[in-house]
Amino acid sequence: MVDLIKIGFLTVTLVDILDITLVSIIIYKLFTAVRGTIAAQIFIGLIIVLLLSFLAQAADLKALGWLLKLITDIWVIAFIILFQPEIRRLLVMLGTGPIARMFLKTGHFDVTDILTDTAFELAQYQHGALIVIVRSAGIKYVVETGEVINAKMTKNLLKSIFFPRSPMHDGAVIVKGNLIEAARCTLPLSQLSTYEGLPLGMRHKAGLGISEIADVISIIVSEETGGISIADKGKLIRGLSRESLRNYLNKNTKISREKGFKGIFEQFIKSK
Repeated sequence: MVDLIKIGFLTVTLVDILDITLVSIIIYKLFTAVRGTIAAQIFIGLIIVLLLSFLAQAADLKALGWLLKLITDIWVIAFIILFQPEIRRLLVMLGTGPIARMFLKTGHFDVTDILTDTAFELAQYQHGALIVIVRSAGIKYVVETGEVINAKMTKNLLKSIFFPRSPMHDGAVIVKGNLIEAARCTLPLSQLSTYEGLPLGMRHKAGLGISEIADVISIIVSEETGGISIADKGKLIRGLSRESLRNYLNKNTKISREKGFKGIFEQFIKSK
């Protein structure tokens, strides 16, 4: 192995640099997982003890090294027992990273299922809805017109927003990935008053209008008929069935069909 740095008896190789880098990343991820909790203080104390133990071994201080190693072993066990939630959070963070997604992409991401099921449940009760799915560049200027939420998407949350007596049922919901970014947003209206010979209501004009100027897909649930439509790239597709809506979202959005390590870790955590 080629020595990169040599100062007296101390030599540093490429493997040493890689080793230090990996340890630094692990320590940083651990600290990020426990930051803001009481575990952070204990974690810092543990790092100090580990550092002192390393220095004691390097200086060949056997008695001090043995004592510090004993303390370290006990602290590690206590850390694992007392702070299971933080460790689980770390596992989820690792499972959602880009490296993890490269190795495993199995299962189905449930966002398209949530959107499809929500749209058809709202349609059954003729509760109007307008959901805008962001595909690439964000539409911050639209998000700022509504109520910022930034919450994980669930069917119950979407149904609550579009319940007719909800203060946020008017306007559009903006969805990015598996998050609801905002609700009650105002969208630019299309200049069209009819499409393929059929008149456009305000909800359809808004859904169509945003699709004309941004890379988004609009899911529109008619309050009058309970029909479900999609606006995409300035085109309107009416009368979608449950399966056709799901297939369209799977084919045309980035949120489709990817679960990876994240889903596995979440399933594991929920089972505990």
